[in-house]
Amino acid sequence: MALLLGLPSSGKTALLLALAGKLDSSLKVSGKVTYNGHGMDEFVPQRSSAYISQYDLHIGEMTVRESLAFAGRCQGAGTGYEMLAELSRREKAANIKPDPDIDVYMTAAALEGQEASVVTDYILKILKLEICADTMVGDEMVRGISGGQRKRVTTREMLVGPAKALFMDEISTGLDSLTTFQIMSSLRQFIHILQGTAVISLLQPAPETYDLFDKIILLSDGQIIYQGPRDQVLEFFESMGFKCPTRKGVADFLQEVRLGSVPIFFHLLILFAFSLIKPCCKIAQKG
Repeated sequence: MALLLGLPSSGKTALLLALAGKLDSSLKVSGKVTYNGHGMDEFVPQRSSAYISQYDLHIGEMTVRESLAFAGRCQGAGTGYEMLAELSRREKAANIKPDPDIDVYMTAAALEGQEASVVTDYILKILKLEICADTMVGDEMVRGISGGQRKRVTTREMLVGPAKALFMDEISTGLDSLTTFQIMSSLRQFIHILQGTAVISLLQPAPETYDLFDKIILLSDGQIIYQGPRDQVLEFFESMGFKCPTRKGVADFLQEVRLGSVPIFFHLLILFAFSLIKPCCKIAQKG
């Protein structure tokens, strides 16, 4: 699970759309996007990936249960059964007594024509949306569920489908830090159990939310200036002369690192060039 960071207009949305195969066909694009070595012309990326916008677009008159069921039927068979099968296998390997609810789920999901409704009911339960399952989602004209619940519905509409590569664009917009943490925590469990991939763009994530991610991708003016493990990002920037203050969040520090009005990308290029020139000067002096 990777966290995508960058200031506004740094290219986060364009990158996510490119990875999801949803860029406008009229745009001129260089380079190639591959999934496990396979180009996008070899499969249907819309079946393997899902792009989730920061905007919650729903049919306001539909209930939460109906929205998830509708999304599941539109996308086809989802990964809910596969996730539970993997969980059951791990429980047996660890000599753990299976949860009775899971056994009921596995039996019901095996029945022809019942996969969508069973997956929907189970996702409602594990995401704590049962309390509002029969409440209308709502919109600007219709009163419905809260903003945090609506964001959960938006995210879970993608999880009931077959997509294992999720690209989420600033889904924390309008949410408090606790709700964002809860959504990211449950999403992390999904991704790790299913061995999927998620690239998530967040605006100023809290430290506890930041710590949930495995990797960091940092953009500056359309350029990737860091892509790697989360636990190595501070060491990388310290080697470049940028040290995070003690009382400052790492995510805030990464988005604010600048050299005057010059983007850090160009500053890193200057440091890299200097590191190459310095040894050459020493060799010239010895010669």
